[in-house]
Amino acid sequence: MATTTENTARAFNDLVEINKTGAKGYQEAAEGVTSPQLKSELSRFSQQRAKFASDLTQHASKLGLNIEDTNTVEGLLTDAAAAVHQGWINIKSAITGQNDNAILGECETGDSVALKAYETALKSGDLSAEAKSVLEKQHGQVLEAKNWVTQQKGSTSR
Repeated sequence: MATTTENTARAFNDLVEINKTGAKGYQEAAEGVTSPQLKSELSRFSQQRAKFASDLTQHASKLGLNIEDTNTVEGLLTDAAAAVHQGWINIKSAITGQNDNAILGECETGDSVALKAYETALKSGDLSAEAKSVLEKQHGQVLEAKNWVTQQKGSTSR
């Protein structure tokens, strides 16, 4: 198994925080949209992101990392960016009168941020095969969600 380094710890910390924020963001989005189908799917994505955060925390624990104690500058910046994104979902909902298309656009932006974080983590040369497998699987599911959101966004802007 590869040696766990500060980069691995940072990657796990950032991804846990991004997924926690994604779970909250998707839940708020589900509450803001009008379409029952969108509500259902966005709620499912919220649960998925919460599970991703939990799985990553457990995996980090197996590597001897304590996510709660990993407080890097990069992690704090990720927290700030996530908080800003969360605020945009709230503001956008209020301004647009809960326009489904605008809310989906914010979800799409959030997923783009998450995908970049996964890609950065996957470029790390010090991930174990198991860690890399977990990150690749989650990355694929985030990409699927983003593609679905993009497709729905296109169909709601009629």
